[in-house]
Amino acid sequence: MKQCLFLLLVALPACEPRTAKEADCPKEPRKVSPEALAYLENRRKTPPFGDSSFDLDSLRRGMKSRNEPKDKSVKLKTVDAGAIPCEWVVAPGADPAVRLLYIHGGGFVSGSGAHYLPMAAQISAAAKCAVLLPDYRLAPEHPFPAGLNDCVDAYLWMLKNGPDGKAAATTAFVAGDSAGGGLTLSTLLALRDRKHPRPAAGIPLSPVTDFTFASDSLKTIVDPIISAKTMPEFRKLYLGDKDPRDPLASPVFGDYRGLPPLLFLTGELEMLRDDSARAARKACADGVPVTLEIWPGMVHVFPSRDLPESREAIELMAVFMAKAAARKP
Repeated sequence: MKQCLFLLLVALPACEPRTAKEADCPKEPRKVSPEALAYLENRRKTPPFGDSSFDLDSLRRGMKSRNEPKDKSVKLKTVDAGAIPCEWVVAPGADPAVRLLYIHGGGFVSGSGAHYLPMAAQISAAAKCAVLLPDYRLAPEHPFPAGLNDCVDAYLWMLKNGPDGKAAATTAFVAGDSAGGGLTLSTLLALRDRKHPRPAAGIPLSPVTDFTFASDSLKTIVDPIISAKTMPEFRKLYLGDKDPRDPLASPVFGDYRGLPPLLFLTGELEMLRDDSARAARKACADGVPVTLEIWPGMVHVFPSRDLPESREAIELMAVFMAKAAARKP
């Protein structure tokens, strides 16, 4: 039986996946926090990235900046997963044998693990796991599928190596946001197709899933974080003349049979909202246990925004990971 729960703009974030239609979901709307309302009002005072021009150098400067965790007791350790620079993030009390590969966003052309240290620290604390942040190769210098291959290799390295050295993982997960959310799904597809061990679960946050740009939200939503005008630029830099319908580039076209449970988290107010919904429905149709949550008033990659909803979403991720680990044989 397909186990899919689509929670669209509703409460009850931590429901166990079950067979459900959208009409079956609870009717009580989730309330948006005052902090989130203030954040949104402030963001709307300036145009989203790419609204008037696409400045790759500016994007790279911003997404490469290092953000230290607020909790100074969190342990950070730089390592090389083969040829891939990575950084471990381990909060106090985390089990080093329970490991999450977290794939950063940045449109496939920018970003770094160092930019995501605070969020990784929060996930490590909530889920009691060690988080590995890989600096996969970026386009256009390293176009598709270089970054994807790095994510696959980093995951396989993580299975055998932990923050304390060479040691096997007891449980592993893959998560990521935006471009990293798309790479999360592509990594899962590649691991299955290449007959590698698969993780207990995958968590795509606001993923890019369709480079044919068929999602309605790309045309109907004015995203306060990033303009839909950027998507053709990202595709050109990442794919070049490669087929945008390749499932490893646009995982909405993938065959999800045999993949582990998936948790999709996305915001109501983002251009990629329907990329999540369409990929979730495809995975559900292929028999994968899926939870899709679209949160009202939330923007692109809202779990990273240090809002009350961000912290609630990270707790939800931790609950999902624990349940997936308990189900894994």
